[in-house]
Amino acid sequence: MWMTPTELQSEIASLVPLSHDHAPDLAEAAADGELHRLWYTAVPAPDGVAAEIRRRLALQQAGSMVPFAILDASNRAVGMTTFMNIDQANHRAEIGSTWYRKSVQRTGLNTAIKQLMLSHAFDTKDAIAVEFRTHVLNRQSRAAIERLGAKLDGILRAHSILPNGTLRDTAVYSITAAEWPMVRANLAHMAAR
Repeated sequence: MWMTPTELQSEIASLVPLSHDHAPDLAEAAADGELHRLWYTAVPAPDGVAAEIRRRLALQQAGSMVPFAILDASNRAVGMTTFMNIDQANHRAEIGSTWYRKSVQRTGLNTAIKQLMLSHAFDTKDAIAVEFRTHVLNRQSRAAIERLGAKLDGILRAHSILPNGTLRDTAVYSITAAEWPMVRANLAHMAAR
């Protein structure tokens, strides 16, 4: 496997391989802000966290995902993220299926986590590109992806069917290996602020 489970750490947060032990913290995190009620996201309801952990671990076994629990400075699980749609032959992956409890959003935690993941992908795993995808109407997510320095590749129109039956247009962004030094410098600057 090109992308494998690992632990990544910064001063304010860390990523650890997702496990069923994280379920109680993640159920509490999912209840914070009731993010599962947003129709354009895929945050599990508190009582669906265990099933979501099982789903992500099954995808890891299949070789298409490396899921993480996001821990805050007190080692409390406050969200989940993944390397997904892993293309081993071409050293490409998507950072996605990310969500955080409402109370840690806009605190710098997302920037720290993305910095860890991008550094791992580019500096350790020699990725040629890392993608991000989100619902075209998820303006908060799109703004966060753009703040990282990712560029819009395009919109996949009528890309998938959501649980409520609506069609999802997916905004696809990426950062390439050639762009990584500039993005890394920008993330370091953002973290210093």
